[in-house]
Amino acid sequence: MPSRPFDKEIQGLTILVVDNNHYMRRLTRAMLVNLGAKSVLEASDGLAALEAIRTCDPDVMLLEWDMPVLDGMEVMRIVRSPGLFPRPNLPIIMLTSRAERSAVTQALRAGAHEFLLKPTSPQALRDRLTSIVFNPRPMVKLGEFYVPRPRRQPTNLELMKTA
Repeated sequence: MPSRPFDKEIQGLTILVVDNNHYMRRLTRAMLVNLGAKSVLEASDGLAALEAIRTCDPDVMLLEWDMPVLDGMEVMRIVRSPGLFPRPNLPIIMLTSRAERSAVTQALRAGAHEFLLKPTSPQALRDRLTSIVFNPRPMVKLGEFYVPRPRRQPTNLELMKTA
C-alpha cells in the first residue's frame, strides 16, 4: 500500500523507456518498478518510440541520446513539434552517458524536462520523476524551440549583461 503521495502518483504513470541497449532498458525498468511504477513500456529505437507515443500515450518518456536510425535529439525534435506531432507536451527525461556540460545544455534547450547521467541511481530517477509530477512546467515557445518553461527566468539585469 503506498504510504507517500509520490507512491500513488508513480503507480498511475505510464512510463516509456527508450534505449537501444537491452540491458539498460531492463535495468531502468527494474528501478521504475521498484519505485512503484505499474506500467513501464520499452522501445529499442527512435522509430519505435514515436509509434509507442502515438499508440500508448505514455505520461513520461526516458530517452537515450545515442541510438541508431533516429537518435534521442531527433526524436525530441519530432515530439516537440506542436501541430505536427500529437504529444508535443510529453515530459521527457534525457537518460544518457553523455556527460559534457554542452550535452546537458543542448538537451534542455531542445525540450528535455530533466537530464540524467547513466548509470543513474534509483534516488536520482525518483527525484526527476518527482519534479515532473509535483512541479509540472508548462511548455512555451522560446525562439525556434518548444520547451518546458525555464525554472528560472533571467532578470532584466542579466539580460543586459549578455547583450
